[in-house]
Amino acid sequence: MSRIGVESAFEVLVRARALEAQGRNIVHLELGEPDFPTPPHIVEAAKKALDEGWTHYGPTAGLPELREAIAERVSRTRGISVGPQNVSVVPGGKPIMFFALMALLEPDDEVIYPNPGFPIYESMIRYLGARPVPLPLEERRNFSFDLDRFRDSLTDRTKLVIMNSPQNPTGGVIPAEDIGQIAGMLRERDVMVLSDEIYSDIFYGDSAPASVSRCPGMLEKTIILDGFSKSYAMTGWRLGYGVMPVWLVEAITKLMVNSNSCTASFTQRAGLAALRGPQDAVTAMVKEFRRRRDALCDGLNQVPGMRCSIPDGAFYAFANVQGTGMTSKQVADVLLQEAGVAGVDGAYFGQYGQGYVRFSYANSLASIAEALDRIKRVSVHWDNPVASR
Repeated sequence: MSRIGVESAFEVLVRARALEAQGRNIVHLELGEPDFPTPPHIVEAAKKALDEGWTHYGPTAGLPELREAIAERVSRTRGISVGPQNVSVVPGGKPIMFFALMALLEPDDEVIYPNPGFPIYESMIRYLGARPVPLPLEERRNFSFDLDRFRDSLTDRTKLVIMNSPQNPTGGVIPAEDIGQIAGMLRERDVMVLSDEIYSDIFYGDSAPASVSRCPGMLEKTIILDGFSKSYAMTGWRLGYGVMPVWLVEAITKLMVNSNSCTASFTQRAGLAALRGPQDAVTAMVKEFRRRRDALCDGLNQVPGMRCSIPDGAFYAFANVQGTGMTSKQVADVLLQEAGVAGVDGAYFGQYGQGYVRFSYANSLASIAEALDRIKRVSVHWDNPVASR
């Protein structure tokens, strides 16, 4: 247990809620959770499923019709050919991380993962006794991998590479040509890739982010992690999935039997409605996220001591705060305590996140405008934050 970590944004939320309990007004830009409601047709499908009796155990790997729908969607959106036998349905996206790493890693195996990155990657690697090999995501490369450094990080002990695009916490998207080069370095190696594509629908470029699974020779080496939480504003429904080689689906099914038995049947029926129903709500949500991204990044770039790259996906702005003369933790603390704005210290996402603060723009434009106003007021007192009270 001493090797296992936690998710940092929830720690910030606890501190923010404590301040609210004291009567403080806090603008929440810490949680990675869409603030939109789950689309009504999905909610109705869940209600109908409850009325129809979808309240009992289901197949451990997921309902056949949902696995089929997932396979169809992934095949279409990634340009690959997979079937329901390649799909494992689990309660949320995290079990795919947990189970895949449990199934693949032995003590002292090496895992290359993005840093700054989702904290659970490193937590699971360390928990299993494997060796984490952080690969810095560099601002000058729009928070993508340095390919030379990636090549140098590969050893005979590398058993897994974790990729996340669009990325949390930076919003970065790995260019398709870079993914092709990464695939070329891995194709002949005895190594698997966990491709975390949970933000696959939330992008702002002309084309969807590339998946390494599409590269020649990589389909049998890739685990695609995706789910319903981000695309359909279903974080509380706990519904995710992995697409992977059949032998790994069988391993994950064993782990599911020993832990969760199955994913709730009525939420799976809702997931089927999400995939097979209208996608208008997803399109509208991404359009609004783009407006918020532009407003937040433009505002942060006007704050003395801050600069913020424009993210290409997800719903996070990763602001460089080194110009404030303070550490990123100090900046995040000042913003919460003095300005009433909850962001997350970039160092929570790994050593290479020091000097940055993550802001989630999963909040209204009005709230973002208020947060920016508060940040600007506090920024004039960076050297003496208490004076901003």
